[in-house]
Amino acid sequence: MAITKEDILEAVGNLTVLELNDLVKAFEEKFGVSAAAMAVAGPAAGAAGAAAAEEQTEFTVVLAAVGDKKVEVIKVVRAVTGLGLKEAKDVVDGAPKPVKEGVSKADAEALKKQLEDAGAKVEIK
Repeated sequence: MAITKEDILEAVGNLTVLELNDLVKAFEEKFGVSAAAMAVAGPAAGAAGAAAAEEQTEFTVVLAAVGDKKVEVIKVVRAVTGLGLKEAKDVVDGAPKPVKEGVSKADAEALKKQLEDAGAKVEIK
């Protein structure tokens, strides 16, 4: 009895993240390929693919300095992160510290503006 694609997909779908990671590594070793290279070498291969791979799509908003209005900054951090009062205060007290990671450029700019309006100094990385 031959194994079908559906059987393989069902088996892979039931794996944990760690098991899936081990499976990917086994494929890379057995066939001498890299999963990262496959993602880049998709339909947009060539110069356009290289330019797209270099463009940053996820940003981290870092609270560089609190400024004079610490309470206002804590309020903004609580509002945008959903943290409790103590956790938001810890983020503000621990500056420089990331406030949000993996956000789009537009979201990062909006968050930066909110924090700067509250009196903080912010960096986007």
